[in-house]
Amino acid sequence: MAAKQSSSKANFKPLFDNVLIKPEDAQTKTASGIILPDSAKEKPQIGTIMAVGTGQITPEGKTLPMVVKVGQKIMYKKWGGNEVKVNGEEWMLVEQKDILAIVE
Repeated sequence: MAAKQSSSKANFKPLFDNVLIKPEDAQTKTASGIILPDSAKEKPQIGTIMAVGTGQITPEGKTLPMVVKVGQKIMYKKWGGNEVKVNGEEWMLVEQKDILAIVE
């Protein structure tokens, strides 16, 4: 279950292998034009990377480089990560392992 956190500062530098993602807006209507109420909207799984950490640190003290970078559009696990508020918007903070694909 995702934990909610709040912050008024938009300058984030995630630690280790964490990634800050701005999710795309949820679909507001179906392909046939039916408008969806808030309760029927699916949680988005695609977003844009806004900040990345330095990488995971191994038990030997080496830093593994990050595969993803700021500005990439990615697909992430539906129930992974933590919701954080950035300037009143709901963003996600996830571990790099919870990113499923880079969307091109």
